[in-house]
Amino acid sequence: MTTFKKYVPPKEGEPITLQENLLKVPDNPIIPYIEGDGIGPEIMTVARKVLDKGVERAYGGAKRICWYEIYAGTKAKETYGELLPEDTFEAIRQYKVALKGPLSTPIGGGHRSLNITLRQVLDLYACVRPVRYIKGAPSPVKNPEKVDMVIFRENTEDVYAGIEWPQGSKEARSLIDFLSKDFKVQIPMDSGIGIKPISITRTKRLMRKAVEYALAQKRKSITIVHKGNIMKYTEGAFRTWCYELASEEYGHCTITETQLTEEYGGKQPEGKIVIKDKLADDMFRFVLMRPEECDVLAMPNLNGDYLSDACNAQVGGIGLAPSANIADTCALFESAHGSAPKYTGKNKVNPCALILSGIMMLEHMNWKEAAAKILPAIEKTILQKKVTYDLARLLDGATELSTTAFGEAVIGNM
Repeated sequence: MTTFKKYVPPKEGEPITLQENLLKVPDNPIIPYIEGDGIGPEIMTVARKVLDKGVERAYGGAKRICWYEIYAGTKAKETYGELLPEDTFEAIRQYKVALKGPLSTPIGGGHRSLNITLRQVLDLYACVRPVRYIKGAPSPVKNPEKVDMVIFRENTEDVYAGIEWPQGSKEARSLIDFLSKDFKVQIPMDSGIGIKPISITRTKRLMRKAVEYALAQKRKSITIVHKGNIMKYTEGAFRTWCYELASEEYGHCTITETQLTEEYGGKQPEGKIVIKDKLADDMFRFVLMRPEECDVLAMPNLNGDYLSDACNAQVGGIGLAPSANIADTCALFESAHGSAPKYTGKNKVNPCALILSGIMMLEHMNWKEAAAKILPAIEKTILQKKVTYDLARLLDGATELSTTAFGEAVIGNM
């Protein structure tokens, strides 16, 4: 075990370990958690209580989570004088599984996104965002129950790699001058400059993770979402490399949409996953009009960010949007929404996204019995129209609950 520079190691619990690429989870695992900024402390408190009760109900006290607070954002700055201590990275590496509240990111200046820094430093390359309907949740579409898809978003490159320089900077002017002289590319001198890298290695490992998931969960198809008709050598290449990976490593259990039509007469054979692709703009239409045909979706970083929010709007909104950031050696679970600073301290916001992320965490740990206690309780609570303000304003006859009261209602419905 690594010795922390600033943190005090937990006194209780045992670490999760990795053996032959499989998690070995003790009955009392140490799970680091980051409260987060803004509404983070409120929703984290409720989420931990709900998760603890689910574990208790499932295992009768034979198993329990030993929570271990680590720091990032405002609380880290106040406690340790820095926004993201090195010990935070080390704790997640060491204990393999962690839960995180939302962290604030300044717009147009200030420090770089701490969320992106965590993903890149820990190489959490697969952002996994399941989107499914919970009965009773309000929806702007007629048949939200048809929505049951899982988005695999590449998490470490694309424009989120953060390779950019502001307008007027020496670096921007130098790059504009270089492109003009050496490649005859004309860019206005008053431009900000960003670079969008997409690599073979990182594309293929994301697609591998998506295919492995589809196989394990017996999913029917994987759709590669890209804008390759315009960005031919980045997103177009992403599409090509995804198809290559599926053919090279999983040719025995995958077929293309063309093969489905030409070789199988349009009838999907048992045990085969169909690999297909769609342009990103067309995909926004498709998820609205034919969501039942959207199963596992694989895409570059920016597309995944946009599309996951759009899809979540169909099933109740961002307050019901879980997310996981997964590497080969560790995983960080978090809600897909931000820190909502205007609601800080008001005990008002929906904790469901973080609770659902915690359910993903339990499933990742193979504590599926605990996960199975919590999800039906959330659904029952929403069906009773006992909800937080974001859902109450969209449901006739709803009883609006505080963040804390909603958590208590979920526990009562287990």
